[in-house]
Amino acid sequence: MFGRMIRGTLFRQWKKMLMIAFTIALGASLASAMLSVMLDVGDKVNQELKTYGANIKVVPKQSSVVSGLYEVEDGSAGAYLKEDELGKIKTIFWTYNIVDYAPFVNVDAKLSDGSEVTVVGSWFDHFMELPTGEKLNAGMESMRSWWEITSGSWLNEQTSGSVSGQAMVGTELAEKQGLKVGDKFSLTGESSSAEYTVACIFDSGGEEDSQIFIQLDSAQALGGLDGKVDSIEVSALTTPDNELAERAAKEGPTSLTVAQYELWYCTAYASSICWQIQEVITDCVASPVRQVADSEGEILNKTELLMILITILSLIGAALGICNLVTASVMERSQEIGLMKAIGAYNGSVSLLLLTEIFITAIIGGVAGFFAGFGFAQIIGHSVFGSAITLRPMVIPLVAVLVVVVTLIGCIPAIRMLLRLRPTEVLHGR
Repeated sequence: MFGRMIRGTLFRQWKKMLMIAFTIALGASLASAMLSVMLDVGDKVNQELKTYGANIKVVPKQSSVVSGLYEVEDGSAGAYLKEDELGKIKTIFWTYNIVDYAPFVNVDAKLSDGSEVTVVGSWFDHFMELPTGEKLNAGMESMRSWWEITSGSWLNEQTSGSVSGQAMVGTELAEKQGLKVGDKFSLTGESSSAEYTVACIFDSGGEEDSQIFIQLDSAQALGGLDGKVDSIEVSALTTPDNELAERAAKEGPTSLTVAQYELWYCTAYASSICWQIQEVITDCVASPVRQVADSEGEILNKTELLMILITILSLIGAALGICNLVTASVMERSQEIGLMKAIGAYNGSVSLLLLTEIFITAIIGGVAGFFAGFGFAQIIGHSVFGSAITLRPMVIPLVAVLVVVVTLIGCIPAIRMLLRLRPTEVLHGR
Protein backbone atom coordinates (compact mmCIF):
# COMPACT_ATOMS: atom_id res chain seq x y z
CA MET A 1 0.00 0.00 0.00
CA PHE A 2 2.79 2.40 0.95
CA GLY A 3 4.49 1.84 -2.42
CA ARG A 4 1.21 2.26 -4.33
CA MET A 5 0.53 5.57 -2.60
CA ILE A 6 4.02 6.87 -3.44
CA ARG A 7 3.73 5.69 -7.05
CA GLY A 8 0.31 7.27 -7.37
CA THR A 9 1.52 10.61 -6.03
CA LEU A 10 4.57 10.65 -8.30
CA PHE A 11 2.39 10.03 -11.37
CA ARG A 12 -0.46 12.35 -10.38
CA GLN A 13 1.82 15.28 -9.52
CA TRP A 14 4.57 14.50 -12.05
CA LYS A 15 4.84 18.14 -13.14
CA LYS A 16 5.46 19.38 -9.62
CA MET A 17 7.83 16.49 -8.88
CA LEU A 18 9.68 17.26 -12.09
CA MET A 19 10.09 20.87 -10.95
CA ILE A 20 11.43 19.68 -7.58
CA ALA A 21 13.87 17.32 -9.34
CA PHE A 22 14.96 20.16 -11.64
CA THR A 23 15.53 22.50 -8.68
CA ILE A 24 17.61 19.87 -6.89
CA ALA A 25 19.51 19.13 -10.11
CA LEU A 26 20.43 22.81 -10.47
CA GLY A 27 21.77 22.98 -6.92
CA ALA A 28 23.60 19.65 -7.24
CA SER A 29 25.11 20.61 -10.60
CA LEU A 30 26.53 23.88 -9.26
CA ALA A 31 27.75 22.15 -6.09
CA SER A 32 29.46 19.31 -7.96
CA ALA A 33 30.97 21.70 -10.51
CA MET A 34 32.35 24.07 -7.88
CA LEU A 35 33.60 21.27 -5.62
CA SER A 36 35.31 19.50 -8.54
CA VAL A 37 37.00 22.70 -9.64
CA MET A 38 37.87 23.71 -6.07
CA LEU A 39 39.54 20.38 -5.27
CA ASP A 40 41.48 20.47 -8.53
CA VAL A 41 42.07 24.21 -8.80
CA GLY A 42 45.21 24.17 -6.66
CA ASP A 43 47.25 22.27 -9.23
CA LYS A 44 45.67 24.20 -12.12
CA VAL A 45 46.44 27.62 -10.62
CA ASN A 46 49.91 26.46 -9.67
CA GLN A 47 50.52 25.36 -13.25
CA GLU A 48 49.34 28.74 -14.52
CA LEU A 49 51.55 30.61 -12.03
CA LYS A 50 54.56 28.54 -13.03
CA THR A 51 54.56 30.32 -16.40
CA TYR A 52 55.50 33.51 -14.55
CA GLY A 53 58.78 32.22 -13.18
CA ALA A 54 60.37 30.07 -10.53
CA ASN A 55 59.15 30.04 -6.94
CA ILE A 56 62.31 28.53 -5.40
CA LYS A 57 65.91 29.70 -5.75
CA VAL A 58 68.94 27.61 -4.83
CA VAL A 59 72.30 29.32 -4.13
CA PRO A 60 75.61 28.19 -2.57
CA LYS A 61 75.66 28.30 1.22
CA GLN A 62 78.91 30.30 1.24
CA SER A 63 77.47 33.06 -0.90
CA SER A 64 74.39 33.75 1.19
CA VAL A 65 73.50 35.08 4.61
CA VAL A 66 70.60 33.09 5.98
CA SER A 67 68.11 34.61 8.38
CA GLY A 68 65.33 32.06 8.26
CA LEU A 69 64.29 29.79 5.44
CA TYR A 70 62.29 32.54 3.72
CA GLU A 71 64.97 35.24 3.86
CA VAL A 72 68.18 34.86 1.87
CA GLU A 73 70.44 37.74 0.96
CA ASP A 74 73.25 37.47 -1.58
CA GLY A 75 76.67 37.83 -0.04
CA SER A 76 80.24 37.17 -1.13
CA ALA A 77 80.96 35.76 -4.58
CA GLY A 78 83.26 32.87 -5.48
CA ALA A 79 81.11 29.94 -4.27
CA TYR A 80 79.43 27.61 -6.74
CA LEU A 81 77.09 24.66 -6.96
CA LYS A 82 78.05 21.43 -8.73
CA GLU A 83 76.51 20.93 -12.16
CA ASP A 84 76.67 17.14 -11.85
CA GLU A 85 74.23 17.29 -8.91
CA LEU A 86 71.44 19.01 -10.84
CA GLY A 87 69.65 15.73 -11.57
CA LYS A 88 69.32 15.04 -7.83
CA ILE A 89 66.61 17.70 -7.58
CA LYS A 90 64.29 15.21 -9.28
CA THR A 91 65.04 12.49 -6.71
CA ILE A 92 63.46 14.18 -3.67
CA PHE A 93 60.21 13.01 -2.08
CA TRP A 94 58.24 15.64 -4.03
CA THR A 95 59.95 14.86 -7.34
CA TYR A 96 56.71 15.03 -9.35
CA ASN A 97 55.96 18.48 -7.95
CA ILE A 98 59.16 19.81 -9.54
CA VAL A 99 57.81 20.85 -12.94
CA ASP A 100 60.87 22.71 -14.24
CA TYR A 101 64.26 24.07 -13.22
CA ALA A 102 67.30 25.68 -14.77
CA PRO A 103 70.88 26.40 -13.65
CA PHE A 104 72.54 29.78 -14.19
CA VAL A 105 76.15 30.93 -14.29
CA ASN A 106 77.15 34.58 -14.77
CA VAL A 107 80.41 35.44 -16.52
CA ASP A 108 82.00 38.83 -17.17
CA ALA A 109 83.19 39.13 -20.77
CA LYS A 110 84.22 41.75 -23.31
CA LEU A 111 82.88 42.40 -26.79
CA SER A 112 85.19 43.12 -29.73
CA ASP A 113 84.94 46.88 -29.10
CA GLY A 114 86.19 46.40 -25.54
CA SER A 115 82.87 47.06 -23.80
CA GLU A 116 82.06 44.82 -20.86
CA VAL A 117 78.94 42.69 -20.80
CA THR A 118 77.38 40.11 -18.49
CA VAL A 119 77.04 36.73 -20.14
CA VAL A 120 74.59 34.27 -18.61
CA GLY A 121 74.83 30.56 -19.28
CA SER A 122 71.79 28.34 -18.79
CA TRP A 123 69.65 25.56 -20.20
CA PHE A 124 67.08 26.54 -22.83
CA ASP A 125 65.26 23.30 -23.60
CA HIS A 126 67.48 20.70 -22.00
CA PHE A 127 66.40 17.07 -22.28
CA MET A 128 66.96 14.96 -19.17
CA GLU A 129 66.40 11.23 -18.74
CA LEU A 130 66.41 10.58 -15.02
CA PRO A 131 67.29 7.40 -13.09
CA THR A 132 63.63 7.22 -12.01
CA GLY A 133 62.66 6.69 -15.67
CA GLU A 134 61.08 10.14 -15.90
CA LYS A 135 61.89 12.31 -18.89
CA LEU A 136 62.00 16.08 -18.58
CA ASN A 137 62.65 19.06 -20.81
CA ALA A 138 63.99 21.65 -18.41
CA GLY A 139 65.20 25.17 -19.02
CA MET A 140 64.51 28.84 -19.51
CA GLU A 141 62.01 28.67 -22.33
CA SER A 142 59.09 27.71 -20.09
CA MET A 143 60.39 29.65 -17.07
CA ARG A 144 60.71 32.93 -18.96
CA SER A 145 57.56 32.63 -21.03
CA TRP A 146 56.70 36.31 -20.48
CA TRP A 147 59.78 37.45 -22.42
CA GLU A 148 58.86 39.05 -25.72
CA ILE A 149 60.86 37.68 -28.64
CA THR A 150 61.24 40.68 -30.94
CA SER A 151 63.12 38.74 -33.64
CA GLY A 152 64.44 35.24 -34.10
CA SER A 153 63.39 32.42 -31.77
CA TRP A 154 64.35 30.70 -28.55
CA LEU A 155 67.44 28.53 -28.63
CA ASN A 156 66.12 24.97 -28.78
CA GLU A 157 68.61 22.29 -27.84
CA GLN A 158 66.27 19.55 -29.08
CA THR A 159 65.37 20.70 -32.59
CA SER A 160 68.26 23.00 -33.48
CA GLY A 161 71.11 20.63 -32.67
CA SER A 162 74.06 22.21 -30.92
CA VAL A 163 73.47 25.83 -29.93
CA SER A 164 76.96 26.35 -28.50
CA GLY A 165 77.70 29.01 -31.13
CA GLN A 166 74.39 30.84 -30.81
CA ALA A 167 73.25 33.54 -28.42
CA MET A 168 70.17 35.40 -27.24
CA VAL A 169 70.76 39.15 -26.91
CA GLY A 170 68.67 41.62 -24.88
CA THR A 171 67.05 44.49 -26.79
CA GLU A 172 68.98 47.19 -24.93
CA LEU A 173 72.36 45.64 -25.73
CA ALA A 174 71.34 44.79 -29.30
CA GLU A 175 70.32 48.40 -29.95
CA LYS A 176 73.50 49.75 -28.37
CA GLN A 177 75.76 47.43 -30.42
CA GLY A 178 73.64 47.52 -33.58
CA LEU A 179 73.13 43.75 -33.53
CA LYS A 180 70.48 41.93 -35.54
CA VAL A 181 69.50 38.30 -35.89
CA GLY A 182 72.18 36.53 -37.93
CA ASP A 183 75.00 38.95 -36.98
CA LYS A 184 78.20 37.53 -35.57
CA PHE A 185 80.12 38.91 -32.60
CA SER A 186 82.99 37.74 -30.40
CA LEU A 187 83.19 37.37 -26.64
CA THR A 188 86.38 37.27 -24.61
CA GLY A 189 86.17 35.82 -21.12
CA GLU A 190 88.68 35.10 -18.40
CA SER A 191 89.68 31.74 -19.88
CA SER A 192 88.77 31.77 -23.57
CA SER A 193 87.29 33.63 -26.52
CA ALA A 194 84.60 32.53 -28.93
CA GLU A 195 82.47 33.81 -31.78
CA TYR A 196 78.68 33.73 -31.55
CA THR A 197 75.74 34.27 -33.88
CA VAL A 198 72.70 36.26 -32.76
CA ALA A 199 69.82 33.77 -32.90
CA CYS A 200 67.30 35.80 -30.94
CA ILE A 201 66.66 39.30 -29.63
CA PHE A 202 64.36 39.47 -26.61
CA ASP A 203 62.69 42.05 -24.41
CA SER A 204 62.41 40.98 -20.77
CA GLY A 205 61.51 44.34 -19.29
CA GLY A 206 64.35 44.00 -16.76
CA GLU A 207 68.11 43.98 -16.36
CA GLU A 208 68.37 40.96 -18.69
CA ASP A 209 67.86 43.33 -21.64
CA SER A 210 71.52 44.37 -21.31
CA GLN A 211 72.80 40.79 -21.08
CA ILE A 212 73.69 37.92 -23.41
CA PHE A 213 72.37 34.40 -22.83
CA ILE A 214 74.27 31.38 -24.17
CA GLN A 215 74.40 27.66 -23.52
CA LEU A 216 75.59 26.68 -20.03
CA ASP A 217 78.76 24.85 -21.06
CA SER A 218 79.76 27.71 -23.38
CA ALA A 219 79.53 30.25 -20.54
CA GLN A 220 81.45 27.92 -18.24
CA ALA A 221 84.22 27.68 -20.84
CA LEU A 222 84.41 31.49 -21.16
CA GLY A 223 84.86 31.93 -17.41
CA GLY A 224 86.87 28.79 -16.69
CA LEU A 225 84.04 27.45 -14.53
CA ASP A 226 83.67 23.92 -15.85
CA GLY A 227 81.06 21.98 -13.90
CA LYS A 228 80.07 25.01 -11.80
CA VAL A 229 76.84 27.04 -11.57
CA ASP A 230 75.96 30.17 -9.60
CA SER A 231 72.33 29.35 -8.85
CA ILE A 232 69.38 27.15 -9.72
CA GLU A 233 65.83 28.38 -10.23
CA VAL A 234 63.14 25.79 -9.50
CA SER A 235 59.47 25.84 -10.46
CA ALA A 236 57.47 23.60 -8.14
CA LEU A 237 53.83 22.89 -7.39
CA THR A 238 53.32 23.88 -3.76
CA THR A 239 50.64 23.93 -1.09
CA PRO A 240 49.79 27.32 0.49
CA ASP A 241 51.54 27.81 3.83
CA ASN A 242 49.66 27.36 7.08
CA GLU A 243 50.71 27.82 10.69
CA LEU A 244 52.80 24.63 10.66
CA ALA A 245 54.70 25.64 7.53
CA GLU A 246 55.33 29.15 8.83
CA ARG A 247 56.65 27.77 12.10
CA ALA A 248 59.00 25.39 10.27
CA ALA A 249 60.20 28.27 8.09
CA LYS A 250 60.88 30.64 10.98
CA GLU A 251 62.13 28.30 13.71
CA GLY A 252 63.48 25.46 11.58
CA PRO A 253 62.18 21.89 11.16
CA THR A 254 64.08 20.80 14.29
CA SER A 255 61.58 22.80 16.39
CA LEU A 256 58.75 20.47 15.32
CA THR A 257 57.64 17.34 17.11
CA VAL A 258 58.08 14.00 15.32
CA ALA A 259 54.43 13.95 14.23
CA GLN A 260 54.55 17.58 13.09
CA TYR A 261 57.79 16.98 11.20
CA GLU A 262 56.34 13.99 9.34
CA LEU A 263 53.23 15.98 8.41
CA TRP A 264 55.30 18.98 7.28
CA TYR A 265 57.83 16.85 5.38
CA CYS A 266 55.08 14.90 3.58
CA THR A 267 53.13 18.03 2.53
CA ALA A 268 54.19 20.02 -0.51
CA TYR A 269 54.87 23.26 1.34
CA ALA A 270 57.48 25.48 -0.32
CA SER A 271 59.61 25.24 2.83
CA SER A 272 59.55 21.42 2.91
CA ILE A 273 60.51 21.19 -0.77
CA CYS A 274 63.35 23.64 -0.10
CA TRP A 275 64.51 21.51 2.83
CA GLN A 276 64.53 18.38 0.67
CA ILE A 277 66.50 20.15 -2.07
CA GLN A 278 69.09 21.13 0.54
CA GLU A 279 69.35 17.45 1.50
CA VAL A 280 70.46 16.40 -2.01
CA ILE A 281 72.48 19.43 -3.23
CA THR A 282 75.83 19.89 -1.48
CA ASP A 283 76.37 23.07 0.53
CA CYS A 284 73.35 24.95 -0.77
CA VAL A 285 70.56 27.13 0.57
CA ALA A 286 67.15 26.76 -1.09
CA SER A 287 64.58 29.45 -0.37
CA PRO A 288 61.13 30.30 -1.71
CA VAL A 289 60.79 33.47 -3.74
CA ARG A 290 58.58 35.22 -1.19
CA GLN A 291 56.56 37.35 -3.61
CA VAL A 292 55.68 34.35 -5.78
CA ALA A 293 55.03 31.98 -2.86
CA ASP A 294 52.84 34.50 -1.02
CA SER A 295 50.92 35.37 -4.19
CA GLU A 296 50.25 31.70 -4.95
CA GLY A 297 48.85 31.10 -1.48
CA GLU A 298 46.69 34.22 -1.57
CA ILE A 299 45.31 33.49 -5.03
CA LEU A 300 44.53 29.88 -4.15
CA ASN A 301 42.81 30.82 -0.89
CA LYS A 302 40.68 33.49 -2.57
CA THR A 303 39.79 31.18 -5.46
CA GLU A 304 38.71 28.41 -3.09
CA LEU A 305 36.70 30.89 -1.00
CA LEU A 306 34.91 32.06 -4.16
CA MET A 307 34.04 28.46 -5.06
CA ILE A 308 32.71 27.79 -1.54
CA LEU A 309 30.55 30.93 -1.60
CA ILE A 310 29.08 30.03 -5.00
CA THR A 311 28.32 26.52 -3.72
CA ILE A 312 26.64 27.84 -0.56
CA LEU A 313 24.55 30.38 -2.48
CA SER A 314 23.44 27.78 -5.04
CA LEU A 315 22.39 25.38 -2.27
CA ILE A 316 20.47 28.14 -0.44
CA GLY A 317 18.64 28.91 -3.68
CA ALA A 318 17.85 25.22 -4.18
CA ALA A 319 16.57 24.91 -0.59
CA LEU A 320 14.24 27.91 -1.05
CA GLY A 321 12.94 26.48 -4.32
CA ILE A 322 12.29 23.06 -2.73
CA CYS A 323 10.57 24.73 0.22
CA ASN A 324 8.12 26.61 -2.02
CA LEU A 325 7.36 23.60 -4.23
CA VAL A 326 6.89 21.08 -1.39
CA THR A 327 4.76 23.51 0.62
CA ALA A 328 2.55 24.11 -2.43
CA SER A 329 2.26 20.33 -2.90
CA VAL A 330 1.13 19.86 0.72
CA MET A 331 -1.45 22.64 0.35
CA GLU A 332 -2.86 21.04 -2.80
CA ARG A 333 -3.04 17.64 -1.10
CA SER A 334 -4.43 18.95 2.20
CA GLN A 335 -7.77 17.09 1.83
CA GLU A 336 -5.97 13.84 0.94
CA ILE A 337 -3.67 14.23 3.97
CA GLY A 338 -6.63 15.15 6.18
CA LEU A 339 -8.48 12.01 5.07
CA MET A 340 -5.47 9.82 5.88
CA LYS A 341 -5.28 11.35 9.35
CA ALA A 342 -9.03 10.92 9.82
CA ILE A 343 -8.87 7.17 9.15
CA GLY A 344 -6.01 6.69 11.63
CA ALA A 345 -2.74 7.65 9.97
CA TYR A 346 -0.21 9.10 12.40
CA ASN A 347 1.74 12.28 11.76
CA GLY A 348 4.94 10.23 11.55
CA SER A 349 3.53 7.95 8.85
CA VAL A 350 2.22 10.84 6.76
CA SER A 351 5.52 12.73 7.16
CA LEU A 352 7.46 9.60 6.13
CA LEU A 353 5.26 9.24 3.04
CA LEU A 354 5.93 12.85 2.02
CA LEU A 355 9.68 12.62 2.69
CA THR A 356 9.95 9.35 0.74
CA GLU A 357 8.29 10.95 -2.27
CA ILE A 358 10.57 13.96 -2.11
CA PHE A 359 13.74 11.92 -1.59
CA ILE A 360 12.98 9.66 -4.55
CA THR A 361 12.64 12.82 -6.60
CA ALA A 362 15.81 14.20 -4.99
CA ILE A 363 17.83 11.10 -5.94
CA ILE A 364 16.80 11.47 -9.58
CA GLY A 365 17.56 15.20 -9.57
CA GLY A 366 20.83 14.73 -7.62
CA VAL A 367 22.21 12.10 -10.02
CA ALA A 368 21.29 14.18 -13.06
CA GLY A 369 22.73 17.30 -11.40
CA PHE A 370 25.99 15.57 -10.49
CA PHE A 371 26.73 14.50 -14.05
CA ALA A 372 25.65 17.88 -15.40
CA GLY A 373 27.89 19.60 -12.84
CA PHE A 374 30.88 17.48 -13.78
CA GLY A 375 30.26 18.48 -17.39
CA PHE A 376 30.20 22.16 -16.32
CA ALA A 377 33.48 21.56 -14.48
CA GLN A 378 35.09 20.29 -17.70
CA ILE A 379 33.91 23.39 -19.55
CA ILE A 380 35.44 25.59 -16.83
CA GLY A 381 38.66 23.55 -16.89
CA HIS A 382 39.13 23.75 -20.65
CA SER A 383 38.07 27.40 -21.00
CA VAL A 384 40.06 28.74 -18.01
CA PHE A 385 42.97 26.34 -17.55
CA GLY A 386 43.15 24.62 -20.93
CA SER A 387 42.91 21.13 -19.38
CA ALA A 388 40.33 18.74 -17.97
CA ILE A 389 39.20 18.75 -14.35
CA THR A 390 39.97 15.49 -12.54
CA LEU A 391 37.03 13.86 -10.78
CA ARG A 392 37.95 13.49 -7.12
CA PRO A 393 36.21 10.48 -5.48
CA MET A 394 35.33 12.55 -2.40
CA VAL A 395 33.10 14.82 -4.53
CA ILE A 396 30.45 12.08 -4.85
CA PRO A 397 29.72 11.63 -1.11
CA LEU A 398 30.01 15.39 -0.55
CA VAL A 399 27.36 16.12 -3.18
CA ALA A 400 25.16 13.30 -1.84
CA VAL A 401 25.31 14.69 1.70
CA LEU A 402 24.62 18.22 0.47
CA VAL A 403 21.60 17.06 -1.55
CA VAL A 404 20.18 15.25 1.51
CA VAL A 405 20.75 18.24 3.80
CA VAL A 406 19.27 20.74 1.33
CA THR A 407 16.25 18.51 0.71
CA LEU A 408 15.61 18.11 4.43
CA ILE A 409 15.92 21.86 5.03
CA GLY A 410 13.56 22.56 2.14
CA CYS A 411 10.99 20.12 3.53
CA ILE A 412 10.93 21.54 7.08
CA PRO A 413 8.22 24.22 6.48
CA ALA A 414 6.04 21.70 4.64
CA ILE A 415 6.40 19.13 7.44
CA ARG A 416 5.48 21.76 10.02
CA MET A 417 2.36 22.63 8.00
CA LEU A 418 1.51 18.94 7.70
CA LEU A 419 1.81 18.43 11.47
CA ARG A 420 -0.50 21.38 12.18
CA LEU A 421 -3.10 20.23 9.67
CA ARG A 422 -6.44 19.24 11.33
CA PRO A 423 -8.62 16.69 9.49
CA THR A 424 -11.91 18.23 10.62
CA GLU A 425 -11.02 21.64 9.22
CA VAL A 426 -9.68 20.56 5.80
CA LEU A 427 -12.44 17.98 5.21
CA HIS A 428 -15.06 20.69 5.83
CA GLY A 429 -13.31 23.03 3.38
CA ARG A 430 -11.85 25.38 5.97
